[in-house]
Amino acid sequence: MSIPIGVVGFRGYSGVEAVGILGRHPEFEPVLLEHRQDAGDELKLVRKAGPRRAAVSPEAARAAGVQAVLLATPPEVSMDVTPGFLDAGIKVIDLSGAFRLRTAETYKHWYKEEHTAAQLFAEAVYGLPEYNRAQTVGARLISNPGCYPTAANLAIRPLVAAGVIDRAAGLICDAKSGVSGAGRKATIKNSFCEVTGNFSAYSILRHRHVPEVLMTSELEESEFSFTAQLIPIDRGILETIYFRTAVKGMTAADVVAVYQKQYENEPFVRIYEPGHVPDLHAVAHTNFCDIGVVVDAASGRGVVVSAIDNLGKGAAGQAIQNLNIIMGFEETAGLL
Repeated sequence: MSIPIGVVGFRGYSGVEAVGILGRHPEFEPVLLEHRQDAGDELKLVRKAGPRRAAVSPEAARAAGVQAVLLATPPEVSMDVTPGFLDAGIKVIDLSGAFRLRTAETYKHWYKEEHTAAQLFAEAVYGLPEYNRAQTVGARLISNPGCYPTAANLAIRPLVAAGVIDRAAGLICDAKSGVSGAGRKATIKNSFCEVTGNFSAYSILRHRHVPEVLMTSELEESEFSFTAQLIPIDRGILETIYFRTAVKGMTAADVVAVYQKQYENEPFVRIYEPGHVPDLHAVAHTNFCDIGVVVDAASGRGVVVSAIDNLGKGAAGQAIQNLNIIMGFEETAGLL
């Protein structure tokens, strides 16, 4: 018997991705939990003969046998529904930014809104499995990382920890994302005529994902310059990260060796040979993060390229990776 897993926000891009992965997962069955009164034409995203449906209430979810829910919702919705699910004994994996930061004050600073469920920060586990797997096992509430920070932290943290980077010189992260990263809600900025043939930067130095990188890679804000850029494709994130090596003469092979040691047993991080870097085609529709390095040993300049699918490892794929962990299944189930 498959285990019912609820999906709230199943009409959004991340929600649709999650329903698709759950639908082919060997252990899980998706259950669509409706939290909107007006479905409209959005129902076209879900097959008519598709998954079971239930109301978003904890009572309806329990009646449907749901053991865990994925929240592909805005932060305010996640804050509203999470306490009820937890009280009902249902595990929660939240794909929004509602519980990623450690305090209500930090949340308000970056998200410009009050937090209405601050009591849950104490137990929310930041769900980057490559670093927080031990805390994820047995957790009730997983805060799925943001898409930009997933690609950034997997590339940056090993180098900071190993002392590879000259932190006094700072790091620059130039991050490009497909339009689905902005969500499905229609806006002028994300409309076809605005995006096609265009390339634009936004939230320069003030992107709400920055504190996730600082928190996980243990950087100071003054050391890290981040620019998000919108490119005219549907999905994918490619980050080009610039740094100076702490020791002159360090080569790309030296840096690759650091990554190989860190990620030797990680199923979803792939490291390229020295001097080779990934592109978006390599990670599209997967849960992989691909990392490549180029270093000029003479000058100490280094460049890391980190690529993910923003709807895969950056959202739904990573959520189901976390779901596999908390439910006790093989971490790669349904994802390879």
